[in-house]
Amino acid sequence: MKNNWTKTILYVYKYLERVCDGIDALVEESALHSFHHRSENEASRVAERICKLCERKAKLVNIKVLADTCLLKSDKTSAQLLIEKYIDEDQGEDIALRHNINFRTYFRKMIQAETSFSILMLREGFSESKLNEYLKDEKWIIEVYEKFENENSGEMQDIA
Repeated sequence: MKNNWTKTILYVYKYLERVCDGIDALVEESALHSFHHRSENEASRVAERICKLCERKAKLVNIKVLADTCLLKSDKTSAQLLIEKYIDEDQGEDIALRHNINFRTYFRKMIQAETSFSILMLREGFSESKLNEYLKDEKWIIEVYEKFENENSGEMQDIA
């Protein structure tokens, strides 16, 4: 599996709770204002909207649990490097300094950590194709994924 989903899942991790809180607020608002809907069709639409929002939240919670699980199953150093780079968005040079390793070693360890995380996601049942399908309606996550995909395409062109 490519590491783009690893990067994406870890990068969006810090936003998942806030998005879920926003979904909760939308569900509450829809439910509280549903008494205004007197017709059966309108009530049905409100119920359908609430169900879709709940399904969306469940997917996002599952992604957060997936990330937590994979980080816990990662070795301590790999997990720390991934958290610092993707969740905390620290610069590579700063991370290398903090861990008292040279930048080339940091880069090598980061690639190993990303690959290991990808393998752990696969073992949890989330292959690249499953993540593509599972998160296809989360446009904001897909945009992050495509950003990493485009960055990697650029790196490959630079290498060639």
